[in-house]
Amino acid sequence: MSLAILYSRALSGIEAPLVTVETHLSNGLPSFTIVGLPETEVKESKDRVRAALQNGRFKFPTQRITVNLAPADLPKESGRFDLPIALGILAATGQIPANKLDQYEWVGELSLSGELRPIHGALAMTYGASRSGRSFVLPQHNAAEASLVREACVYPATSLLQICAHLTGHELLQPHTIPAETTFSQANSNYHPDLTEVKGQVHAKRALEIAAAGGHSLLMIGPPGTGKSMLAERLPGILPTMTEQEALESAAMQSLANGYFDVANWKHRPFRSPHHTASAVAMVGGGSIPRPGEISLAMHGVLFLDELPEFDRRVLEVLREPLESGQITISRATRQANFPARFQLIAAMNPCPCGYLGHYGGKCRCTPDQIARYRGKISGPLLDRIDMQIEVPAVPKKDLLQQETGESSRIIRARVEAARQYQLVRQNGTNAGLRVHEIDHHCQLDEQGKQLLEHAFSRLNISARAYHRILKLARTIADLARSEQINSGHIAEAIQYRRLDRN
Repeated sequence: MSLAILYSRALSGIEAPLVTVETHLSNGLPSFTIVGLPETEVKESKDRVRAALQNGRFKFPTQRITVNLAPADLPKESGRFDLPIALGILAATGQIPANKLDQYEWVGELSLSGELRPIHGALAMTYGASRSGRSFVLPQHNAAEASLVREACVYPATSLLQICAHLTGHELLQPHTIPAETTFSQANSNYHPDLTEVKGQVHAKRALEIAAAGGHSLLMIGPPGTGKSMLAERLPGILPTMTEQEALESAAMQSLANGYFDVANWKHRPFRSPHHTASAVAMVGGGSIPRPGEISLAMHGVLFLDELPEFDRRVLEVLREPLESGQITISRATRQANFPARFQLIAAMNPCPCGYLGHYGGKCRCTPDQIARYRGKISGPLLDRIDMQIEVPAVPKKDLLQQETGESSRIIRARVEAARQYQLVRQNGTNAGLRVHEIDHHCQLDEQGKQLLEHAFSRLNISARAYHRILKLARTIADLARSEQINSGHIAEAIQYRRLDRN
């Protein structure tokens, strides 16, 4: 047979579209041509495949070889197509049977000796292969992360020779299995630091619990050393356990960006804390071949921006769209990629340039104009999109001298999971993600609550967006109190998280 057809996967953002690898041999002067919009690393596979076949003691045909990667308008990059190209040549020349090739999808970069090297994005590609009903053959190094897709049948291999032995029936590959779920849950129990280590700050801890329960964004303002960073680092420890789908989406993002996913981090909420010198591309993603940025790597986890005013204003403004839509689109001249960006934003900043405004020691000497310019680095539209804005004052000395007090993260997490469960049963999502028509349906107020909200609307001059966010916060506070209806007490507490004075 002079034609062989195999299946593989490309990467386009988070998606892994199917690629048909067609290998055709014909008479004529010996040549090796790859078509189908290949990038440079795909074109270079000709030399890797030729050397791998010759070092594996296979016959390399002295004919005209044409490899088509379909669809032709989809860009193909990386060396993951080495394996299907090599198998296509062997099947077209009759050196291996071709009757089972269509039962699998193949990815893997070949070394010159025929060994399989790891690829990036294995988790995303395996998820696409599982929906096609075909098994997935890939390098041994990527087997652990690929097997996290439980409905997929993954066959790891170490070399081209091992795969050929499997196709000829001499030595069959064995499907890869992962450890039991209990292994990951036990490792997750002590993964994050505990909230009892933060002394004082009862109000901030309450805000953190509400943020965790409803998936709300949070801005903390306070002098240096008041515990803002400590509070943010402990938020993942009180967030609900990730579902299987959330864990897969988060792991796929990390696999795309890092080239692999460490299964030891399975179902651990990601915590990303980029430095304030990060660029807009580092934050949202990009590059000639688009890769996910920090907002996507924080998928279903926490994105912590410390020293918020120190970030470039253009970097902060790119957060406005993903905060609302939960996704980001990277557009380039030749391609477009969509990445999910469902993250929980936690930010911290000082109250003034020197940082000591309101500190017990009275150290601040900043003028009102300096304070206004400093806080003005954060635009009103971005602030309006942050659900909760609280002050974190300096901790009194008597609180610092006490032993660890307060509730542990485990106790708070139990309340958070109960409140989150109410939300999933009621609306199949978090309160922070409620749409306008869902707010009208799920955020019913009693008469006193309506009056209080109307009074706040007129006195505080809040925007329509802030009005809806107050309702979402009140719904979360009511869920924590196990109340079906939102009352005036819930509204009053929600309003205080939106009363940050910027002047």
